[in-house]
Amino acid sequence: MTDAASSPRPPFRLDGRVALVTGAGRGLGFEMAKALALAGARVAINGRDAARLDDAAARITEAARHPVRALPFDVADMAAGREAIAGLARDEGRLDILVNNVGARDRRPLSDFTPTEAERLIATDLLAPMMLAREAAAHMAAHRHGRLITVTSIAGHVANRHDPVYTAAKAGLTGLMRALAVDHAREGITSNAIAPGMFATETNEGLVRDARFSEFVDIRVPVGRWGRPHEIGAAAVFLASDEASFVNGHVLTVDGGQTVRM
Repeated sequence: MTDAASSPRPPFRLDGRVALVTGAGRGLGFEMAKALALAGARVAINGRDAARLDDAAARITEAARHPVRALPFDVADMAAGREAIAGLARDEGRLDILVNNVGARDRRPLSDFTPTEAERLIATDLLAPMMLAREAAAHMAAHRHGRLITVTSIAGHVANRHDPVYTAAKAGLTGLMRALAVDHAREGITSNAIAPGMFATETNEGLVRDARFSEFVDIRVPVGRWGRPHEIGAAAVFLASDEASFVNGHVLTVDGGQTVRM
């Protein structure tokens, strides 16, 4: 039996590991993919916009100095996801890390949702990561090593007004992560989550420029600012690394202390 202490691999290095990061064309997904690649992993990134994805892959490749692969597909398309994971594992000979990062936003009161709209959001935010994790775990089990990393949200633990479907989906992801941690641990696969708080991503650009909302951030977040997108990368590297081999079923909250403030 080997462990992190007896391994010749330098701490927090991912050389020889193969990773897939969904929703990595921009924002937090891009930063996590970049961090994994800089740590030595062979990374594939996913998104629906092929041109944006190619540009992101090129930028990460330049930074990491080894190729990053673009895999354009819609995670809600179960057949496409299964085919992409199988192809990546076949081409690379293995799959070690899945970062389930894709998440759609539709923040409205429950009374405004039709059943079809609610099903669509849950299909993208909960069902798609569930099925991708299932496919990835099957390939990881063959090598007795894997890291399932689910990007949830602090919305899975604390609720905003008029945001029930998104909140339910994120809370469901936390439950899924814990169930996978129990089901796959004996196969050498750990399952953990990252719960980001408020980050100054492209998606939040309008709020970042809003002076009134920035005042709210200053009051609500103990560190007094938005998260910088690159600050999420180290969390993904840690959970993907050998140093996290005994971390299983855990939610790593990266929110500047927002969820612990009264």
